[in-house]
Amino acid sequence: MYVSARADYALRAMLAVADTAGSADGAANGGGELVKAASLAERQDIPLSFLQGILLDLRRAGLLHSHRGTEGGYALTRPADQISVGDVLRALGGSLTSVRGLPADRAGYHGAATGLRDVWLAVDGAIALVVDRTTLADLLVDRAGTR
Repeated sequence: MYVSARADYALRAMLAVADTAGSADGAANGGGELVKAASLAERQDIPLSFLQGILLDLRRAGLLHSHRGTEGGYALTRPADQISVGDVLRALGGSLTSVRGLPADRAGYHGAATGLRDVWLAVDGAIALVVDRTTLADLLVDRAGTR
């Protein structure tokens, strides 16, 4: 698994939106105040032009909704405890593990290397297990040291 800057920025932005939604209850209820892209970029030290494309992908994937205008911004579409790290990663790149640029399940081998496909699928499954059971709310709780 390779975690790109884009994936890291997306997770940081989603966590900042969840955190702004209002500590434990706002983040858990998916509501809260809207967060402006410029504020997210500044707070997480992410280039704004790069972040805007990421936010668009997250919105298209149904993880964020946006409102335009001076009072506009971004908010989670679901409670933070219902959005996993895996949801965010897949929204940006599709598969979690790639082999030579292809999803692990599309890697093909023959001869002595045939068993490699099973290894890559097991790696993909192990990664999925971790990122799919870790939610934004889990990470916010971890930060507070109360988990």
